[in-house]
Amino acid sequence: MKKQLINPAHFPKPRGYTNGVVCPPGRMLYVAGQVAFDKDARIVSPDFATQFLASLDNVIDVVRAAGGATEHIVKLLVFVTDLDKYRAAQRAIGEGWRARMGAYWPAMSLVKVAGLLEAGALVEIEGTAVLPPEDP
Repeated sequence: MKKQLINPAHFPKPRGYTNGVVCPPGRMLYVAGQVAFDKDARIVSPDFATQFLASLDNVIDVVRAAGGATEHIVKLLVFVTDLDKYRAAQRAIGEGWRARMGAYWPAMSLVKVAGLLEAGALVEIEGTAVLPPEDP
């Protein structure tokens, strides 16, 4: 399944995201916002980077449960409660990202929010994936 990443030449070079993704026909998967829950619905850690990566892992788990893989993720929307903590954790997040996603960066947005529904959650990530068509 070949995607086309869109980054206009006159835009600044994106770091950590892609400006647009053109997808071939496939099955759309919309992943609900995922926080850093473990299997018992407990936040895994108070550490920002750990929560970010656990939230990303939960998005990836949903994609895999639907028959997809990380390369099928085409859009992520990240909600954070503290931009300073996000900035301070960028190196650890980047290392964890590469271990999970390689050098692939989908279209992404990051938004600071006043709070999240789950007590102790610092990050929530929702996603969109385009899965290959099912075999007839």
